[in-house]
Amino acid sequence: MSETRSDGELLRAVAADADRRAFEELYRRYAPWLRARLRGRCADVGVVDDVVQETFLAVWRGKARYREDGDVAGWLWRIGSRRLVDALRGDGARGRLRQALARLRHRDEASAEERVLAGVEHGDLAGALVRLSPELRAVLQATVIDGLTTREAAVLLGIPPGTVKTRAMRARKQLREALA
Repeated sequence: MSETRSDGELLRAVAADADRRAFEELYRRYAPWLRARLRGRCADVGVVDDVVQETFLAVWRGKARYREDGDVAGWLWRIGSRRLVDALRGDGARGRLRQALARLRHRDEASAEERVLAGVEHGDLAGALVRLSPELRAVLQATVIDGLTTREAAVLLGIPPGTVKTRAMRARKQLREALA
């Protein structure tokens, strides 16, 4: 019969050796508890399941660091609750975006963004925009025209916030070069 390892031993094995068995044991110990706690804050089972998976994925990938001076359950709760807040804010941003787009579709008067884009349709900017990759144009659309934050754009586009920042930087650089 094997000896049961402490939470600290499991976390050290996961961090140092990427020990899959240690990770699985930690997951079995805490995932049901974390899921139950998060369900108290969010009724959407799908969101809660995603948050639990993201929490343990952060542990596995080493993005979350345990300092060994606290309670493992409390540490996992902090990670999970922050990820839940991020997930819920993302849903809110998506809902606001859908409402804003629906309002724009039903207006007779062109928006300020539409007037600006129409004014440059035949100019250098329009050509530079067309030459951008669809990924870069989508980031510019979300962040510049739609006015979303990096985090909101990341949720909308289904990419990490760091990717949004990188693509926005690349798009601005390409536009500057095209317009110079």
